[in-house]
Amino acid sequence: MLIMILTALFLAATVLGIPLLYALLLATLGTIQASGLEYSNSIIFHAFAGGVEPAHFLAIPLFITAGEVLSRGGVGNRIIEFAGSLFGWLPGGLAVVTVISSMLFGAVSGSAIAGAAAIGSVMIPGMAKRGYAKSYSAALVAVSGTLGVIIPPSISLLVYGFVANVSVKDLFLAGVIPGTLFGASLVAICVWQGKRMGIEIKGKVTSFGEVWRSFVRCIPALLMPGVILGGIWSGVFTPTEAAAVAVIYGLAVSMWVEKGLAWRDLPKLLLEAFTTNAVVMLVIAATAALAWLVTVEQVSQQLVVVLEQVAGNALIYLLLLNLILLLIGVFLEPLPALLLTAPLFLPTALAFDIHPVHFGLIITCNLAIGLFTPPVGGTLFVSSRIAKVGIGGISKKLIPFFGASMIVMLLVTYVPGLSLWLVELFG
Repeated sequence: MLIMILTALFLAATVLGIPLLYALLLATLGTIQASGLEYSNSIIFHAFAGGVEPAHFLAIPLFITAGEVLSRGGVGNRIIEFAGSLFGWLPGGLAVVTVISSMLFGAVSGSAIAGAAAIGSVMIPGMAKRGYAKSYSAALVAVSGTLGVIIPPSISLLVYGFVANVSVKDLFLAGVIPGTLFGASLVAICVWQGKRMGIEIKGKVTSFGEVWRSFVRCIPALLMPGVILGGIWSGVFTPTEAAAVAVIYGLAVSMWVEKGLAWRDLPKLLLEAFTTNAVVMLVIAATAALAWLVTVEQVSQQLVVVLEQVAGNALIYLLLLNLILLLIGVFLEPLPALLLTAPLFLPTALAFDIHPVHFGLIITCNLAIGLFTPPVGGTLFVSSRIAKVGIGGISKKLIPFFGASMIVMLLVTYVPGLSLWLVELFG
């Protein structure tokens, strides 16, 4: 009964356009009143404030700030140049370069929105000059930008690790193969469509010298994921310390190597990053209050019983889980969606003997797909603004990319080894 009231209130608030922060609080307080529960407002306030008290949560705003710095600092241009020297000769070469650049930038920034903005602002106009339709370019940027949610160091995987008490190091290892598979599937679509559209069929193969020179120029940017992930995996620093290193390293590269940022740019950049972080942390706090109510009222245990009766086995449960997560991902950004769903569904996943690391990848990949799913996907909105194309026009071009992503999503869901092989290898 309580889960039905909670869901109805939250959905009603969302449909009415109430901001997510207030929708979460309304669902929490409204459920308490409607169910006749005797919890004081002070308890809810303590749960709200306690949601952002853990020190390791500092990693979230720091990684978000690092992504903002890198997206403004010219790092994307170097990455695009290097990816072009390696893959620009393929059919649909510039489209392939967009995907590879997004993968590399995702590994540097960990942010889907930052990746879509940084890569899209360069590649969409460039692809238009080569004869690509703007709607196609925008669709490709919207999809490939979400690779930053899956490829480590992913902010979403970091948050899931904190919420679910799962090793961040293991989650980052688990994201490598799924992220590569998503990227490879997009590259295959780009090559096929390049041939079909007759664009860039016979590209010029770049000489080794040119590849080497572009690689050398890109080394400062490419070193960043190595420094962050290497430090975490080797135990030199924690994920929170790694986030601080990412900000300092990103500032150094953007200001003194790429020279894309100046001191005068920092106040505005930091203010915008602070605004984004404030919204994220308030949503985390509101989700913590909701998670507290769900926990004390044993909603997760009730959900386990219901799903065991409905699903019957792990295969059906995983199918239902994917459908639910895809639906949630359409309307919510990955971080609040993850904070909402992880505490709720993790007990049910454990009841079906699903590894918590594998479960984290299932959630993350589904929410990444939601980012480019019409009508309200985050990267879809960014690419639409850059290309100045309506969501309807982009949506038609999304169909093959969406199909390929769903195939990979099913592989990640039903082949746990894709997520766990590296974890077990280095475990």
